[in-house]
Order: sequence, then C-alpha cells, then structure tokens
Amino acid sequence: MKYQAVKGMADIFGDEARRYSALESLARAVGSRYGYEEIRTPLVEPTELFVRSIGEATDIVEKEMFSFPGPGEKSLSLRPEGTAGVVRAYLQHSIYAQQGISRYYYMGPMFRRERPQAGRRRQFHQFGVEALGICHPAIDVEIIDLLIRYLEDSGLKGWELGINSVGCSTCRPDYRKKLIKYLTEYQEELCDLCVRRTASNPLRVLDCKNPGCRAVLVNAPKPAEYLCDECDAHFREVQGLLEALAIPFSVKPFLVRGLDYYTSIVFEVSGPSLGAQDTVAGGGRYDTLIEELGGPDLGASGFSIG
Repeated sequence: MKYQAVKGMADIFGDEARRYSALESLARAVGSRYGYEEIRTPLVEPTELFVRSIGEATDIVEKEMFSFPGPGEKSLSLRPEGTAGVVRAYLQHSIYAQQGISRYYYMGPMFRRERPQAGRRRQFHQFGVEALGICHPAIDVEIIDLLIRYLEDSGLKGWELGINSVGCSTCRPDYRKKLIKYLTEYQEELCDLCVRRTASNPLRVLDCKNPGCRAVLVNAPKPAEYLCDECDAHFREVQGLLEALAIPFSVKPFLVRGLDYYTSIVFEVSGPSLGAQDTVAGGGRYDTLIEELGGPDLGASGFSIG
C-alpha cells in the first residue's frame, strides 16, 4: 500500500467501531442521568492554554504535544486532554455568570506524541466529566459515583478505587520543600528523570515506576501529612461520603496525577486484570485552574477515561 495510517493512529471499523458507539451511547446515558450535559470543544487550541493549565514541567507539555504555527505564527496544538478546553469555553462564554453549578461531559479524540504500545495510541478517545463552580466534597463523590456507574455498566469487573489529597496552594509549598529536601539526599539512587524532576516537578517523582525510585519513596514524606485544616477536612468528608454510599476505596498516600492543575482530592480507578497498563480512569479537583486562566475564584472537579 502506498498510504497507511500515521503510526499510533488507528482506523476504527467493524466490531471495534460498534463497541466505540456502544460506549459513547452509554456515556451520554449515564452523564444525562446524573444531570450532566454534553459540551464539544475544538480539536485545536492555543498551545499557551495547555502550558498554563497542564504545567510547563509536565511530560505532556515538554514532549508529547502536537504543536504547529498558527495564524500570525501563534503556536497551536492538537488537544492532549479535555479539561483545559472545557474551562476555556466556560470562561470565554461567561457560563459561570449565567448559572451556579455547571455540569458537562465530553468525548472525542485527543492527541499525544507518545511511544505507541499496548493500550496507548497517539490519537486516542476520551470520555470525561467536569463539574464547575462548586468546592463541596459532595461533588467529588458525585463524579466518582458517576464514574463507577459508567465502568460497571460497561462491564468492568474487579475495579479498585484509590484516593489521596495533594493539598492546595496554602499547604503544598511546605510539603514541596520537605519532599525536595528528602529526594535531594537520595539523588544517586533515583533514575535520571526523577533527578531532573526533583527541582522542576517533585510530586511527579511519587508516580515513578522505577524499582529503585520506588524503594527510595518508601520513607518519603506524604502529601496528606502536610494538609492544611481545610484540605484535611475536605479529604475526611470525601472518605465519609464514599463510605455512606458503600463505594469501596483505599487511601494511596503517594497517588498523584500527571497534570499540574490538580489540587486537594485526586483519584484513580484501576482494573488489576488489565495487566501493566491497569489505570482505567483518573481525576480530582482543580480549584485554582479557573482563576489561573483568568476567571473568578471558583471550584471545579472532574475525571477522564481514555
């Protein structure tokens, strides 16, 4: 054949296309059942949007985005995730001024320049929900409940929910200093990537899968040990609400997310039967992102699958 699909970007047809359609229909049904409405954002956004929201020292921004010059040489990028575009639309159209809590779900293709492997494509499809304009712990539990309902209705068995709190702008700086101090003492035992991250993005070291790094982290300070009173109370209430709904979970003290905009609660759902790439979905709060992108000081929470 003279022409083939770009490496890491697959054609979807036949039974696979039918499975995609079924999962998309289920996403719409479950999202609507919980009071979420669909939002569709462009595939292309200003690169600066992702740099400001995801974080300049993240893998996505440093090496995974498909970026190119736009009109007037302004850099544009294919969207690598969905939250930033939803928040941009929320602010651009002043949706926050028109209603109290805004609940949205989205789905569609995302793009990351990753090494293609089992379970990872450079063009992949994502389903996510976002609840904007509220800080209450109940909204975090609401979206977790929605996520679990969707996964169970789609046929996932034996899922495991892990939660943690990574603090906020009040308490995280102190934790960050303690973590950097600890990691600096073990630089010779860390992988090269974690050595670089120690100064630029130390929380990402907590997510490293390298056995040597995992051994170093056993005695590392934990984010939840340095929470301010507000973050601690929020974390405890989320746990209490999950217990009230009989949603099983475990507190994972080193759980973080790979995007800088997360604050306070973070969570992941894994399927142990899926092998090495067992993380199915993840999310959490991002209370400062709306303000970071020029909007009012409002809370937000969400998750993504894909």
